[in-house]
Amino acid sequence: MSLSPLNAISPIDGRYRSKVKELAFYFSEEALIKYRVLVEIEYFIALCEIPLPQLKNVSKNSFNDLRAIYQKFSTEDALAIKKIESITNHDVKAVEYFIKEKFDGLGLTPYKEFIHFGLTSQDINNTAIPLSIKEAMENVYIPEYMIVLEKLKQLSNDWAKISMLARTHGQPASPTRLGKEIEVFVVRLTQQFATLKNIPNAAKFGGATGNFNAHYVAFPTIDWKAFGTNFLNDKLGLHHSFPTTQIEHYDHMAALFDNLKRINTILIDLNRDIWAYVSMEYFKQRIKAGEVGSSAMPHKVNPIDFENSEGNLGIANALFEHLSGKLPISRLQRDLTDSTVLRNVGVPFGHTIIGFKSTLKGLDKLLLNEAKFEADLENNWAVVAEAIQTILRREGYPNPYEALKGLTRTNEKINQASIANFIETLEVTNAIKKELRRITPSNYTGI
Repeated sequence: MSLSPLNAISPIDGRYRSKVKELAFYFSEEALIKYRVLVEIEYFIALCEIPLPQLKNVSKNSFNDLRAIYQKFSTEDALAIKKIESITNHDVKAVEYFIKEKFDGLGLTPYKEFIHFGLTSQDINNTAIPLSIKEAMENVYIPEYMIVLEKLKQLSNDWAKISMLARTHGQPASPTRLGKEIEVFVVRLTQQFATLKNIPNAAKFGGATGNFNAHYVAFPTIDWKAFGTNFLNDKLGLHHSFPTTQIEHYDHMAALFDNLKRINTILIDLNRDIWAYVSMEYFKQRIKAGEVGSSAMPHKVNPIDFENSEGNLGIANALFEHLSGKLPISRLQRDLTDSTVLRNVGVPFGHTIIGFKSTLKGLDKLLLNEAKFEADLENNWAVVAEAIQTILRREGYPNPYEALKGLTRTNEKINQASIANFIETLEVTNAIKKELRRITPSNYTGI
């Protein structure tokens, strides 16, 4: 059975493949192999640039040919490496052998023993994977995130003057404005994104147990710590973790995943609020010809996009939670549990992108039902009681809270007339009564 969207086990490679296909360039098996090749090639070039005495005759003109190995990396190349791996039973060693074959073709045979020189496989993996995450963030995640953020900014501005009955504990509360409620999410997302940008993409590079043992014993006069830092920081745009054990400690990666989880949590909160507003008829939804909302009830237009987003972001968060909790823990200098876990890094990114797209799709379908906003405010005049009693406090009126409590905590309907009648009973000046009469549920919305 050949893999297709219909027989894929994971929905991100099946039903939702079209939404996340860009992530395959960063998190697929082929992508991981390509990033490993990139790291090995760039490492060899960096050794030439020291230069190591044995590599001083490597022509700089060959660097472009070497870089072309990963720049033009193909599915056929990945399959060739997998074929080698079927013999070696070691994925990184297979990459080394593949590059050695390429060296033979480029006339670089005398130098091929300096491929992977002094390294352990985790120097490659713990550089390749952070690099793939960094580039996936830059090229896929951040653009998708910014589309959602800009949409929310637009809606916050468009709805800035829409007065709305607030609900605390599900009950009518002091009125607010719809635009401001959306702005709350804009600010929360913006603050978390600012934190996200400050998290380094850290990588480990230091040999079998992190101490550059093999490098130092072969070339003790070279500052290998400085070399590693320069290679990762300046050549690859990563952050050199040092000291480490055999593996990267993953603390920074865990921080990234925790931050991504918080952004997802904010969007889950948004999805649930918009879902509730739809159920309260504050929004209608654009109807697309041919779509069906229910197999049994033809009238229904369900807020399925917000539900889909909530579900996918929840799955993403569960996986980010496991990744951030597991990866920083490894027995002694290293156990192998990080290896299989890291192969799943792309999965929560996939569900996150699906969530982003679904939220955006849902927001694009919203139609403001201003009549419902106005009706809810008009039917809840009791919410101005807070405003009245606060002004009475300002004026030194005796027991203002209790006076309003007696008016509002009954089973009788509070409306504009009953509020007006109550104001007339107050022993305050006509100027204060006039001030109180100007307060309505629609204009009592604060700043």
